[in-house]
Amino acid sequence: MDNDKYVSPLSTRYVSNEMNANFGSHKKFSSWRQLWTWLAQAEHELGIESVSLEQVEQLRANIHKIDYEMAAKEEKLRRHDVMAHVHTFGAGVAAPLAAPIIHLGATSCFVGDNADCIIMRDALDILIPKIATCIDRLSKFANEYRHLPTLGFTHLQPAQMTTVGKRACLWLQDMISDLSNLKRVRDSLRFRGVKGTTGTQGSFLELFAGDHEKVRQLDARLTELAGFKSHYLITGQTYPRKQDAHVINALAEFAASAHKMASDIRLLASMKELEEPFEKKQIGSSAMPYKRNPMRSERCCGLARHLLTLPNAALQTISVQWMERTLDDSAARRLYLPEAFLTADAIAILLQNITEGLVVYPKVIEKHVKEELPFMAAENILMAVVKAGGSRQEAHEKFRVLSQEAGARVKNEGAENDLIHRIRQCDFLRPFTSSLTHYSTRQRLSAERQNKSKSLSKQR
Repeated sequence: MDNDKYVSPLSTRYVSNEMNANFGSHKKFSSWRQLWTWLAQAEHELGIESVSLEQVEQLRANIHKIDYEMAAKEEKLRRHDVMAHVHTFGAGVAAPLAAPIIHLGATSCFVGDNADCIIMRDALDILIPKIATCIDRLSKFANEYRHLPTLGFTHLQPAQMTTVGKRACLWLQDMISDLSNLKRVRDSLRFRGVKGTTGTQGSFLELFAGDHEKVRQLDARLTELAGFKSHYLITGQTYPRKQDAHVINALAEFAASAHKMASDIRLLASMKELEEPFEKKQIGSSAMPYKRNPMRSERCCGLARHLLTLPNAALQTISVQWMERTLDDSAARRLYLPEAFLTADAIAILLQNITEGLVVYPKVIEKHVKEELPFMAAENILMAVVKAGGSRQEAHEKFRVLSQEAGARVKNEGAENDLIHRIRQCDFLRPFTSSLTHYSTRQRLSAERQNKSKSLSKQR
């Protein structure tokens, strides 16, 4: 590595080798060569006499034998990356026999856009299984802790009870939606195919002497060779940039789900109820040795925020593609297409690590539940009042006043919560306090079921 040059931390710190390679130079330029080979093959199959089978075989044999030094010199000379690689591919050490027919009938976007379609599809094939693995790990966690009661939070204030597993199902449901969305986007990706400089296929119509059916067959054959289900029937010079936006929006939705989950974990870690994995020799803080910072979840949030900014760039590109296209999309797409996938890959790797090692602290959770349990009786008492013919609104007001008084005592004096005692002393609510016994019994039974479930798991 040249330490005097900037390199993206995405590629050097966070992502998998396979995703890195998928957006590397060799994948890009070998895809270009593969596309030129498929084009020559299809033209030969459809009867273009100037394209021989021997030329096609020479192209196929040199797809991965790229002289990058020569390509760099050619690009510096010609100021055109596609033509630089056309000349390099047809050079003496590569495929000189095929040099006259490389790129026959095509425009630069034939290789540029179609290669992007291939690279995005392959990137989704790398990413989707990783998200599926996170879903599998998270579902096991949710199932294991489905009976462990915990405080629910609305407005980040203690609310009614839920379970640790049920909360994890909120994360799980979002991620399943993301997986479905990404699969849909992957399966709906369309190949650009063989189109002319403005999308009219005029050059190919000329090549096939005005035979429209042969041009249609050429488009279909290239799409088949590239492994796509369909191609765009209508394009300008490029495929519609809305396809990029569809993909990046799906990736950003996954990032949003990951950010929400990681944020919840960070909040729960601050309460000491739940933690991400923490290695034996891991250091939480250089100054505070006791710290157990949730750095994986924090990194997940940081990466997610970056990915969440990228859909706007893709949408802006759509909006300024004047007429059949402008080239101002090129520099922007070189940045946001790879970064969207690399960032999503990094997030998926982090989430898998987190979901495989989440640590739960039931005793801390129980302590917090007990502290707030008197407030949790509200719904039960309100329902008991109405069932007995009383006014729900009047009971609500009584309960609100008593709760505020008990809460003030806890906050101002650090005393225990005496709400239950206050309710039992209230003339209006006293007849309905049997529901409190029922409520406490229900919580005790739930805890017993959880303990029994954990014992059975250990036995298995």
